[in-house]
Amino acid sequence: MSKIAILVDSMFEDCELRIPFNRLREAGHDVDIVGLHAGAEVVGKQGRECVWIEKSVASVSEHAYDALVVPGGYSPDQLRMNEDAVRFTRAMALANKPIGAVCHAPWLLIEADLADDRVVTSWPSLRTDLLNAGARWTDQEVVVDGNIITSRTPDDVGAFSDVFLRVLADGVPDREIGERPSDEAGIEQSTMVH
Repeated sequence: MSKIAILVDSMFEDCELRIPFNRLREAGHDVDIVGLHAGAEVVGKQGRECVWIEKSVASVSEHAYDALVVPGGYSPDQLRMNEDAVRFTRAMALANKPIGAVCHAPWLLIEADLADDRVVTSWPSLRTDLLNAGARWTDQEVVVDGNIITSRTPDDVGAFSDVFLRVLADGVPDREIGERPSDEAGIEQSTMVH
């Protein structure tokens, strides 16, 4: 089975951590909670979930993990300001390992310079940020573009978990970073938005 890192900081969206975590574990995968400070307790923004950071993102390597999941909420905004979180996310992507970014998590993709030329979805308020970063945004519950798997909202996290598990089982779909997908249906144009 795969070894998965869930990268999180305080004020994560509770169900966007809990549901993928449970589904990955139920499928037999080994899951580590990775964050800014090992041993720190972080609480979800709804106050329903509380987790302990098992490993510091400064101490982990893309070589130790097969995939990465980043829950949304306010956590990605804090993670994108951390050099090690950005480095780890980028290294995982460049190693062609699946990266799941839910809701507000595509902020971390932008900071890691992974959004350009990608078809993604997100919480609606990130649309302009993603377009300005060169992504092509679409309003779908889950979008797979090579090794980047994005999802919109807490309501979509079940579908996200299904797709993420399928990518783990079947492998990353063929697409090199920078290669344009052939299906243009329903995709916003990637022109600069002012």
